[in-house]
Amino acid sequence: MLLHLFVSPYTKVEESFNMQATHDIMTYGVPWRDVSAFFEAKYDHMTFPGSVPRTFVGPLVLAGSSMPFRFLKSFSKPDLQLLVRTILGACNVAAIYNVKYAVDTAYGRIAGIWYVLLQASQFHVMYYASRTLPNMFAFSMTTFALSALILVKSMAAKSKRSVRRRRLALHLLTIAGIVFRSEIAILLAMETIYLLVRQRVSLTNEIIPAGLAGAAIGLATTVSVDSFFWQQFPIWPEWTGFYYNTILGKSSDWGTSPFHHYFLNALPRLLLNPMTYLVCIPLATVVQTSQDILLPQLAFIVLYSFLPHKEWRFIIYSIPAFTAVAAGGAGWIWTRRTKSVLYQVMSLALVASVLGSFIISMGILYISSLNYPGGQAIHSLHQLVPTNETLVRVYMDNLACQTGVTRFHEVRSSWIYDKTVDDKKLLDPVFWQRFDFVLAESPAGVIGSWESVAIIEGYDGVSQRGSSGAWPSIRMAPKIHILRKQALPLSMDHT
Repeated sequence: MLLHLFVSPYTKVEESFNMQATHDIMTYGVPWRDVSAFFEAKYDHMTFPGSVPRTFVGPLVLAGSSMPFRFLKSFSKPDLQLLVRTILGACNVAAIYNVKYAVDTAYGRIAGIWYVLLQASQFHVMYYASRTLPNMFAFSMTTFALSALILVKSMAAKSKRSVRRRRLALHLLTIAGIVFRSEIAILLAMETIYLLVRQRVSLTNEIIPAGLAGAAIGLATTVSVDSFFWQQFPIWPEWTGFYYNTILGKSSDWGTSPFHHYFLNALPRLLLNPMTYLVCIPLATVVQTSQDILLPQLAFIVLYSFLPHKEWRFIIYSIPAFTAVAAGGAGWIWTRRTKSVLYQVMSLALVASVLGSFIISMGILYISSLNYPGGQAIHSLHQLVPTNETLVRVYMDNLACQTGVTRFHEVRSSWIYDKTVDDKKLLDPVFWQRFDFVLAESPAGVIGSWESVAIIEGYDGVSQRGSSGAWPSIRMAPKIHILRKQALPLSMDHT
């Protein structure tokens, strides 16, 4: 997780709300009087609220966890962004490791080792574990719930410990669905049906009390926190988002995919290793525990496939479950590698596939790190302009803000950073006269006389090279232009 974090330290637009909100809480604190005026003057969400409100619960927890480090002089603002992401990533890694211990119990310690190898060699979970998507705040809770449910499904269902674990799982899934991501309600429903049908759990003594307790905690948390930060009462952001995207069908505006997309496209990419879904999982399903783990997850994905707009992050909560079952199959193969030639060959294929997955994952990581020209541009600008230059005004366009620029990168306290998106203002020549530097995707759209002092390139696909055309190469293209309006002394020649 840390390797992925430091190789690709910048963020994308999908992460921006939680990142900006965490910055604002850490930097400006939480006001107790003149609250509305304070938020209007300082907080990013009042200027750029988005199409639907998002919850502040995650940013509040991250900011609170990071506060002890804020006063260390050795931490710059970009360092604090890395710290925030490290804390989130550590929570998700802890949840993943908790599943490893559950796999130890369900399938044996050899399977637990394979679980770590299979999970670590996947790209998406490791890359996004530290990214402030709402899904990744929910991920730690759903993964902790999964570990409890694996233990319940592999041990005596009537023991007091199993009762506690079921209640914990239901609490976590309910809270995660209410606070962070509404699609988790489908996963909660499928797991609840499993508990009722397979384990004969009491509806009145366990299911309903656990669900009500989780709902009360989740609603009390999100409504109180978000009504305060959005200065509207009552407000439940995740219900607002669910109504906007699902009931009104606005999510389809972002594109639609066929019913089979999750099974034939998203799951293979998320699991990455073909041995996982072609060999290990089918082999493991002969065991009842594997069926009990997979069936609710498969039902969740089937039901969610009826919604036309599909993204891999909507089903990422199921990946640890699929990987856990695959680890059971991998452990079965590995412990029998000396019994026959077939198991020897399968064991070698398993080792080779994991090594191959690590190599592919590192390649994807490198390519992904090239997709943040905005973050690289703001960093380069701060290197270009001497620190003694004050009252510098910088405009950052839409692409720059979508590909890496956050308020954690506004490191010069005397500078003015602007990210206006009003089309009328952007067509006004007077608007541009106030700026000294501009980070722009297209210089032609910047009105006035400007000089290009640097060009930041970004990933632009893969091309063929060589006479035979057999060797692929990464193609780069200009993405962000750093434009200067007036002559300021630069610390280096970056033309």
